[in-house]
Amino acid sequence: MRQQTLFEGGQADIPLATRMRPENLEEFVGQKHLLGQGKVLRQMIDQDRVPSMIFWGPPGVGKTTLARIIAGRTQSNFINFSAVTSGIKEIKEVMNQAERTRLLGDRTILFVDEIHRFNKAQQDAFLPFVERGSIVLIGATTENPSFEVNSALLSRCKVFVLQALTTEDLTGLLQRTLADPRGFGGQNVQISGEMLEMLANFANGDARSALGTLEMVVLNAPRQDGQVTVTEEILEQCVNRKSLLYDKNGEEHYNLISALHKSMRNSDPDAAIYWLARMLEAGEDPLYVARRMIRFASEDVGMADSRALEVAVAAYQASHFIGMPECSVNLTHAAVYLSLAPKSNALDAGYMEAAADAQKMLAEPVPLVIRNAPTKLMKELDYGKGYQYAHDYESKLTTMQCLPDSLKERRYYRPTSQGSEARYTERLRQIQEWKRVHREEERKKKEGGK
Repeated sequence: MRQQTLFEGGQADIPLATRMRPENLEEFVGQKHLLGQGKVLRQMIDQDRVPSMIFWGPPGVGKTTLARIIAGRTQSNFINFSAVTSGIKEIKEVMNQAERTRLLGDRTILFVDEIHRFNKAQQDAFLPFVERGSIVLIGATTENPSFEVNSALLSRCKVFVLQALTTEDLTGLLQRTLADPRGFGGQNVQISGEMLEMLANFANGDARSALGTLEMVVLNAPRQDGQVTVTEEILEQCVNRKSLLYDKNGEEHYNLISALHKSMRNSDPDAAIYWLARMLEAGEDPLYVARRMIRFASEDVGMADSRALEVAVAAYQASHFIGMPECSVNLTHAAVYLSLAPKSNALDAGYMEAAADAQKMLAEPVPLVIRNAPTKLMKELDYGKGYQYAHDYESKLTTMQCLPDSLKERRYYRPTSQGSEARYTERLRQIQEWKRVHREEERKKKEGGK
């Protein structure tokens, strides 16, 4: 038996995300850093001076939609081109069509989705048409264009970085969908604000995912007396998650990241894995967790194991490349490594002491010996006079003082004996002793020469 839907006719066959696709910049959600009043991309669009560009960002943030809006706002022909299904032959056909259109006085915006999937030869096929102005090329990619778009084409395009949508962005989109006739407007859908926020969290910054999940939830909710009521049970069934999501004021969010951080600091990999799972299964942004791990790697491990920072950064990159749920194992890898690594907070402690001094002593002059001296006047004022280039010396060490006079005896980095840092402790001791001995020799020479 066919499931009853809330829509009549053909609209029932159109996905909610397609029906709710923004038609103008006013409806577009997110990317305020690019599209807010006075921002560079907004000004380009408003002034109808749109260059060829690359939109780089995660899925579901509006790359295709924004290209369509730009084409409509700038009165351009719009051609949607997929890198997955097209080759050089198709590229040339479309380019020739755009060239004919240009000769008639019309501009063409060619949107290439997943442009990183094109090989170098295919990307090169765009070059002459971009240079002649036959097309305005807008490429979309989830991969770093510095690595995935060839340099010749990239140099002719402006790169704009689109960010994952915030929970606030997505919650607002879902609320608007419930009221909009293109969505569920007039259908009397009852769903709490807390559940909408859960849906937004679960979507992990992806508007398409958020709308798809909302559609599933509403279509599976019971309908009675002209009202559709979404229950927590329906929500949990549709997202295949228990209701572990953070409370509205965010306290649980900070409790859980604190639990993860302190478990790793306490070298407890089992607890770290558990708290990591609690966060990810609750819909936390994996990139947020990865960023905190990067901080942890230097704050709590530091020079005791410098590879910890490499592992944490690699986990962030892996999470960016493949997303949830696959990246959960990459984050687990990092959490266990950081838990088992030797610990040192010497870097964090050193910086905090230096920051306190810097804030109190902002006017301390840079010693003349290490000042930059690009002009004749600066050299006449003794900028850089007596500078000792360490590589000119066999030991690669000099007695030159680099701290201001008022701080010359300060020690900010105090290495521990943990892990690899024990080696640096000994190396620092050797450097300090060498400088002490040679400075003493220099002092005696000066006194003897008087």
